[in-house]
Amino acid sequence: MKKYVKWAAAIAVVGALAGCANTAPIANIHSTVSAGHTESQVRNAILKAGAERKWAMNDAGKGVIVARQQARDHMAEVRVSYSASSYSITYASSSNLEAANGKINKNYNRWVNNLDKDIQVNLSATPGK
Repeated sequence: MKKYVKWAAAIAVVGALAGCANTAPIANIHSTVSAGHTESQVRNAILKAGAERKWAMNDAGKGVIVARQQARDHMAEVRVSYSASSYSITYASSSNLEAANGKINKNYNRWVNNLDKDIQVNLSATPGK
């Protein structure tokens, strides 16, 4: 009987640790754009990347796009600020992504990193001025 109690305790500890591993520090991206791109080209690269990754993209003023990702009952919203020389993707809000104390579900970071990667690809495919 003691053997079963020890195994049950070990499984409980491993399960608890696995649950904690599902979060990571919130990723905020800051990237420099190579010289020669216009602000319009950067904006278009961001919008195209968002569309490719199924983000809902909305202009929120000059040099700012608010992007929203929805997957089942999980939602993340980010603010993408941009200029001709740089852009940044910063966390705005989320739902059902365990956001607390500067940490969030790892899926959020994957979504944001994929968006960043696609923006970089789109910018590299767009020749400068």
